[in-house]
Amino acid sequence: MEQLTGATLTIRLLEHYGITTIAGIPGGANLPLYEALSQSSVIRHVLARHEQGAGFMAQGMARSSGRPAVCFATSGPGATNILTAIADAYLDSIPVICITGQVPQDLIGTDAFQEVDIYGLTIPITKHNYLVRSGEELLKVIPEAFAIASSGRPGPVVIDIPKDVQLETVQVAGLPEIPALAAPVQVPAESLHQAASLINQAKAPVLYLGGGVVHSGAGLLARRLAERSQLPTTMTLMGLGIIPPEHELYMGMLGMHAARSTNIMLDECDLLIAAGVRFDDRATGKIAEFCPDARIIHLDIDPSEISKLKQAHLGLVGDIAQTLERLLPLVSRRERPLWQQRVRQLRAAHPFFCAEELDFSRPYGIILRIAEIIGDQALVATDVGKHQMWTAQIYPLQRPRQFLTSGGLGTMGFGLPTAIGAALQHPDKPVVCISGDGSIMMNIQELATAVEQDLNLKVVVLNNQSLGLVRQQQKLFYGGRIFASEYRHNPDLAAIARGFGMKAFDCGQTLLFDEVLAVALQTPGPCLINIPIDIDEEVYPMVPPGAANSVMIGEKYECA
Repeated sequence: MEQLTGATLTIRLLEHYGITTIAGIPGGANLPLYEALSQSSVIRHVLARHEQGAGFMAQGMARSSGRPAVCFATSGPGATNILTAIADAYLDSIPVICITGQVPQDLIGTDAFQEVDIYGLTIPITKHNYLVRSGEELLKVIPEAFAIASSGRPGPVVIDIPKDVQLETVQVAGLPEIPALAAPVQVPAESLHQAASLINQAKAPVLYLGGGVVHSGAGLLARRLAERSQLPTTMTLMGLGIIPPEHELYMGMLGMHAARSTNIMLDECDLLIAAGVRFDDRATGKIAEFCPDARIIHLDIDPSEISKLKQAHLGLVGDIAQTLERLLPLVSRRERPLWQQRVRQLRAAHPFFCAEELDFSRPYGIILRIAEIIGDQALVATDVGKHQMWTAQIYPLQRPRQFLTSGGLGTMGFGLPTAIGAALQHPDKPVVCISGDGSIMMNIQELATAVEQDLNLKVVVLNNQSLGLVRQQQKLFYGGRIFASEYRHNPDLAAIARGFGMKAFDCGQTLLFDEVLAVALQTPGPCLINIPIDIDEEVYPMVPPGAANSVMIGEKYECA
């Protein structure tokens, strides 16, 4: 029997669950946790410069590894600062455990200094949350939190621990064994045979893959299904990387900024096999007109997603990896020459760019050059905006968990701290963050964290002196009235980075752009590269908000 404070017990349990890095910021209400953490020889603490940054660093670790990650925040403003990162994790199903300090229990409800009801605030944006009432509860709560965060459909969990609970002495006989995760529900064999029959009989089927395939580790199985039945394959923003661009069945991202060929193919298909997707409006456009002539098979671990937005003809509820493993032997090997020919025609007629017209001083060319220089092993994080969509459209992603981006919440300020988390998790791999001048300013203080940790991280800012996607929508849908989307003062981002102690390059001050980019991306340690681009470089094609995916505007290229 050992006597431990609640704070020490918390740290011991986190060590027990394999946590080796925690990002966070201390404050009065979580200082006992930090005192206990200082005694750990296992866990490294990364001092973020803002709690939102700490939350996104945890996301970077979780998104790139698939395992739960932990962040700390104090009570009051510390807790409220981290809410955006928690909400972002919730919408993208990311297993993050956020442990917040809280005022002592006898002060709860008294409007005490830095008291906020973080339990109540996080109910709508977490998979589960706890307000711990005793030190002994930690032996149950923390194991439960890890199980909940990582089982089924993953998601964030908040554990709010009052200061008196952190200081309370607990008699501990031993740490609880780590339980095996509960086995997911199995899809009935009859439903699998029905699905196989629909796939085998389809004349124009399409495979539609999302983040659920990535979370279940089913990327290779999904690819085998596509190849076995010759299924043209499209992916959501969260599914990119499952099928690489050079694959003959690759159709890239669907929806608002897809290639026109992909959205036309979906309009024409007679069967849609949707795996790990939630039929998000950015992917489907006007949902009533999405895949109008197709029967739909929907695979998902979350039963609430089946037919929530689009009626499924057949719902397969269960772990996607297990479902695909059982489905594959039932699916016939077959060619679909007419459908394959039609898809090839669409791809040829509606590309994102024509290779002979590729300009390495413009966004597509810059992004492809970054990919060429930094190599296939790199992890790629983005912020939110035009640069995010250009990267999603054109970056040659080779595998799941290579691309780290904010999908459901679309959070500007996501990219830099998430890239830091990925670099902490994978010190052996290069990490590149592709950002914009609007997004980078939202968590620019984390440049100091990247320098302090000496991370293998490159931050590329495509600088168009504006909130680019907002400005584009104003041009297209608000009569060209540009308001509050152009910056009247443009800071020297390279100088700011140097002020944080980071190496920096400004490609607007040299004619030797390619040489500077190559040197910068291969410079050891953290580095920022500012690349000015024209303010009128737009993201096309584009589906107007609320319109059907067939209503695409502004296609850049028509190749013969």
